[in-house]
Amino acid sequence: MFARRSTLPWPLIALFTAGYLAPYLLPTTVGRLDSGLPLTATEAGAVGSALLLSSAAAGFLLASRVDRIGPRTLARVGLTLAVLGYGGAALAHAVPAVVVGALIGGFGSGTSTAVAATGIAAQPDPHRTTTAGLLGVSALAGAVYLTVPHLGPGHGQPLAAIALTALAVWPLTNRLPLATAPARSRDTGTPLPHLRAGLLLAATLPCWSLAQNALWGVSGRIGLTQAHLSEATVGAVFAIALGAGLLGVVGAGALGPRLGRALPIGGGTVLIAACITLSASATDLTSFATGEIAWNTLYPIVLSYVIGLAASLDPRGRWAVLVGSASSLGTAAGPLTGSLLASQAGFSAMGTVLAAGLLLIAVPMTAVALGTGRRQLPVVEIQVATQAYDKATAA
Repeated sequence: MFARRSTLPWPLIALFTAGYLAPYLLPTTVGRLDSGLPLTATEAGAVGSALLLSSAAAGFLLASRVDRIGPRTLARVGLTLAVLGYGGAALAHAVPAVVVGALIGGFGSGTSTAVAATGIAAQPDPHRTTTAGLLGVSALAGAVYLTVPHLGPGHGQPLAAIALTALAVWPLTNRLPLATAPARSRDTGTPLPHLRAGLLLAATLPCWSLAQNALWGVSGRIGLTQAHLSEATVGAVFAIALGAGLLGVVGAGALGPRLGRALPIGGGTVLIAACITLSASATDLTSFATGEIAWNTLYPIVLSYVIGLAASLDPRGRWAVLVGSASSLGTAAGPLTGSLLASQAGFSAMGTVLAAGLLLIAVPMTAVALGTGRRQLPVVEIQVATQAYDKATAA
C-alpha cells in the first residue's frame, strides 16, 4: 500500500485536483459546448453526462486494480488520456471529434481519481488530505471561472484548462510508488450486514445525486439566459459558491456526530430542495447567487453524513463503496436530465420537479438514518465520508 507519512502527500493532492477539475467545470463546459458548437442545449448536456459516465466507468473498473498495476503507471496513463482527450476536444471543431475527446478525457480523469482515492485512503489522516485536495480543486476551478469569460468565445477554453492541469501534474507522478504491496486477502464470503437498509440507501442515492448535478449542469444557462447575467458575473458566482462548498466540507468534519444522522440527512435534503427551487427560478443576481451559494454550502454537508451512514452499515466498508458507486451513476446522468427537463418545461419547472423528487427520497433516506441511529456515530465516519464529496460534483 501507499506509505504513510505525517506530511501532506502533495502528488496525491495534485492528482486529486487534476481528476476532479472536470466535474467542477461542468456548467461552463456544457454552456460553451452549447454556444460554441452546433449543438442544442440538450445535446450539450448529453456530452457532459457522457464525460462524467466515462469517468465513473474508469472508477468502477480500476478502483480495485491500482495496487496490482501500480500507482505511478496508472496515474501517468490517466493523465496522458486527459491531456490527449481534453486537448484534442479543445482543438477540434467537428462535433464527433469533440465527443470522442471528451470521452477519452473523462476516462483519464476517472483513472487519475482512482489512483488519488486509493492513495488518500492509505494516509494516516485521510480527512486532512481530502480537504487539501478540495481546497486545490475549488481554488483552481474558481480561477478558471473568473478567467474564461475574458478569453473570448468558443468551446475549447474549459477543456484546455483541464488538459493543461493534467499536463502540469504529470511530472509529480515521479514521486508516486512504482508498485505497491499486494493488499491482504479478505474473506469475501461474509454476507453484507443490514441488507435492507443498505439496498434502500443505494437505491435512493442515485436519485439524490442526479438532482444535484441536474441543477449544476444547467446552472450556467440559468444565470445567462434567465437571470440575464454576463458570463463574467456567472463565473464569479460559481467561484464564490465553490468556496462555500469547501466551507461546507470543513463544517461537516467539525460538526461531527453532534446532530446524529437523521437531522442532517433529512433536514439538509429539504433545505437543498428549497435551494434548487430558488436557483432554478432566479431572474436576477440576488436570487441566483443566493440559491447557488446556499446549495453549494449544504450539499457536501449532507453528502458527508450520507456516506458516513453507509460506512456505518458495514465496518468493512462494502456498503460505502456500493453507495458511492451508485452516487457516481446519478451524477453522470445529471446534466442530460437537467437539460431535458429545462428544454421541455423550462428552468423553473425543472427546479420544481427536482425539488419534489428530493423531498420524496428524503423520507426513505431519513428512515434508514433513524433505523441505525441507536449506534453511535464516530467522528472518524465523518472524516472518511468527506472523501466522497468529490464523487458527485457535481460538481
